[in-house]
Amino acid sequence: MTDPLHAELLDLAREAARRAGELLRDGRPADLAVAATKSSSVDVVTEMDIAAEKLITGLIAERRPDDGVLGEEGASTAGSSGVRWVIDPLDGTVNYLYGLPTWAVSVAAEQDGVTVAGAVFAPMRGEAYHAVLGGGAWATGAWEGERRLACRPSPPLDQALVSTGFNYVTDVRAHQADVVRRLVPLVRDIRRDGSAAIDLCDVAAGRLDGYYERGLHPWDLAAGALIAREAGALTSARHPGTPPSNDLTVAASPGVFTPLLALLDEFGAWHD
Repeated sequence: MTDPLHAELLDLAREAARRAGELLRDGRPADLAVAATKSSSVDVVTEMDIAAEKLITGLIAERRPDDGVLGEEGASTAGSSGVRWVIDPLDGTVNYLYGLPTWAVSVAAEQDGVTVAGAVFAPMRGEAYHAVLGGGAWATGAWEGERRLACRPSPPLDQALVSTGFNYVTDVRAHQADVVRRLVPLVRDIRRDGSAAIDLCDVAAGRLDGYYERGLHPWDLAAGALIAREAGALTSARHPGTPPSNDLTVAASPGVFTPLLALLDEFGAWHD
């Protein structure tokens, strides 16, 4: 039975992700431009990232004013309730800027440091994913009703479809490219879609056998990693049993996870 607080947090996460996603989809200006940059000149923020985060944080402040918040675009409050919201108002900003469809809103709730609820809304896919701790992972989309998610039965690693992403800092990107060069002959193929939240949900939905990336922040992975785990995937950082982190995030079906992680360790895919 789902904890009533966790159910409440999930409902709010889903509503916030949906409303922000609709704002981004329906309110995108034709002349959308870069509002700021972050880690490098190609790591961009648009006015819509900022507007979506304000919508989400405003809704949380209205409904649960004692909660803490951590948002990609600068929202940061400590809170006093033991609950903290971890928000990526637009995961896949460069895709959004260019009019590509692979972007999402990610909203997760932590209780005492443990992620207990998460929602990812991908408006251009017409899909929404959600999970609550211990309650499985679910999605809505073009099909009728809610669908319970389950990661794909594990193939041998050389038949696994694996996704990754690249950092915006030049020397980090160069190292990541070298890891891909070494990995790609050993798997079925590599994908790079540009949204960590969607990649993690695709592992949960059985559309990918595995995913890894160096340099993710809490807002990139909080909701998606919970959804992947609740769908039966394994997640970790460099060492099994450690939570995904900025150093390395890996998510995969159980049979793919161990050999993929071993190769990533051999290739030095983590952050030093």
